[in-house]
Amino acid sequence: MHRRSFVSAVPLAAALPLVPSDIPGKQQQYFELITYHTNVGASKSRVADFYRDVALPAYGRLGIGPIGVFAPMYGPNQPSLYVILPHQSMDSAMRSSTLLMDDVEFQRLGTDFLNATLDSPAYVRREHQLMRAFVDMPQIAKPASGPDRLFELRIYESHSTIAGQKKIDMFNEGGEIAIFHKTGLDPVFFGETLYGPLMPNLTYMLGFESMSDRDAAWARFIVDPEWIALRDDPTYADTVSNITDFILRPLPFSQI
Repeated sequence: MHRRSFVSAVPLAAALPLVPSDIPGKQQQYFELITYHTNVGASKSRVADFYRDVALPAYGRLGIGPIGVFAPMYGPNQPSLYVILPHQSMDSAMRSSTLLMDDVEFQRLGTDFLNATLDSPAYVRREHQLMRAFVDMPQIAKPASGPDRLFELRIYESHSTIAGQKKIDMFNEGGEIAIFHKTGLDPVFFGETLYGPLMPNLTYMLGFESMSDRDAAWARFIVDPEWIALRDDPTYADTVSNITDFILRPLPFSQI
């Protein structure tokens, strides 16, 4: 495999962030969700240390951010870490991994992680999911900023592509996103999954200052008259076949 002119490409990659200068503020972003499955103990901290010291600065040089890095409070049984990357374009989502490998500083600082051996792997497996932002929430947000903040990641699977699109319509044209905002369910993002596991699905994340804030917001939502009317609208009946729900805690260096 030829490494071509990786070193000579680095100044160009570093100097040209993947953020189009002529894109308006309401351009729909693309969200990359990376899930690392790790072993118990040092493996989990190894991934976290790599993102803190190597990956986040390198993504910053590409103009990608804010980046969220989370560990589960409630969710999967196996150790894992979740990373959310906002991209301003599909081109950024497709090219960022290649440009990282063109970054000499990224390779130098991350060599132990990137060249992990079979008998001492950095992680067990890594999953990628690419999403396109919803029309009614085209850009990522940071709704919670306190030291005890937490985030809820929810995946809505559908039994068919058409059913999945109807659920997306329910959030957009149906007004469910607006009801979320009104009742204190403050979103970080809403994404239509373009590739990844459990398709077809939509995935979204909510931010809260505390678990009590989270519980209170959901309690307001389920009794809201607008939500009840929308829930009972036959247009959107039978659109979700399964829901997966994780409660996540941001790592200290997370930008979200």
